[in-house]
Amino acid sequence: MSVTLDRRGGVAVITIDAPERRNALTLELSAALADAVDGCADDPEVGAIVVTGAPPAFCAGADLTVLGESREEGLKRIYAGFLAVARSPLPTIAAVNGAAVGAGLNLALAADVRVAGPKARFDARFLQLGIHPGGGMTWMLQRLVGTQAATAMTLFRHIPDADEAVRIGLAHTAADDPVDAAVTLAKAAAEGPRGLVLSIKATMRATAAMASHDDAIAAELEAQVKSMDTPAFAELLAAMKARITKRG
Repeated sequence: MSVTLDRRGGVAVITIDAPERRNALTLELSAALADAVDGCADDPEVGAIVVTGAPPAFCAGADLTVLGESREEGLKRIYAGFLAVARSPLPTIAAVNGAAVGAGLNLALAADVRVAGPKARFDARFLQLGIHPGGGMTWMLQRLVGTQAATAMTLFRHIPDADEAVRIGLAHTAADDPVDAAVTLAKAAAEGPRGLVLSIKATMRATAAMASHDDAIAAELEAQVKSMDTPAFAELLAAMKARITKRG
């Protein structure tokens, strides 16, 4: 059992590699996942993250048998992996190549974007396991798909496949090879100025919680002015002027 990291240019592909247990999260795997995600944020050569699971599953949830008597603390340690994804300053994509169950659904929800493969299934399953949802699942799911679809998934065990996930806004797109599709999608962020990418993601998080358009305008204006004082903007502006001069 391990978590692997494969660099594809500026995109880091992080894989939960425990196929014999369908990538179910143990305390050790969750900690390794968190370390890998946090390490990417500290690596200036990484501009975006893709998270996936070794086939045949994306992540079959949490292995609750490992908690022992330390239930609250153990649950928080299980949360650590997907919360690292949720809190990463880098853009994140979940390449959902198979079943995302329970805490595995949380991992998919934690990413900024989801790409669903042909075998993707989004299965809350907490009720059927006799345990209350955790890790903020109800909040994340309702924000993405609305109350009705989230209720159907959580209380009535409705399990969207890839096509339905795209239709209801749970996934951005479906692809035969979700990892390759996710890497391709991630390249635009990975190849952009890293500081600007981080700033845009931070602003999107902030404006999503704002009550008014005017608040968002003010927040974006401050960040936009700062971006115009960077070497990256100066280089892009100079290149643009050079192209215009050449055409003229």
